[in-house]
Amino acid sequence: MINVSETIKNIRSTCNNYVDPDLVATVVHDNYYMGSNNIEDLDKFDIKKEDSFEEKILKILKYENVFLNIGMYAFIPVINECDIYSTTDYNLKLTDEEFEKYANEKERVFGILLKKNSAEFIIGSCDLCNCSIDAAFKEIEPSDLDFYKKLKEIIDSKIIY
Repeated sequence: MINVSETIKNIRSTCNNYVDPDLVATVVHDNYYMGSNNIEDLDKFDIKKEDSFEEKILKILKYENVFLNIGMYAFIPVINECDIYSTTDYNLKLTDEEFEKYANEKERVFGILLKKNSAEFIIGSCDLCNCSIDAAFKEIEPSDLDFYKKLKEIIDSKIIY
């Protein structure tokens, strides 16, 4: 079981390469559609100004799922590559099978969805611009393919147990 508070601190302490630390968390509703990523403006969860960022997220987690952004990726057609941007950037050459399986997602933000009222999480992605009305979280199906293994490796390096 993960230590949610320490995991949030760990992600926020190293996320400047790919996201503003105050926008690292996004509310995700039960239907997986995206909610607000402006945690500072959410007042319906008994959030107080003096609460730390981690305390605010823990209060929200009692009622909503929360997506933690750990990086983003973009696929490059024709050459079957994927660029992954996180604390460290990666360039993966994908097999035809991998490219066909994942490339339809284009540019996405990846990370973990913390399930409400628990310390369970799902690896997945969401639209790069969560301001779109149809922006949603999508679970990334576990596999032995290099793309999934690299995302899992990056995510595992951020999670504190």
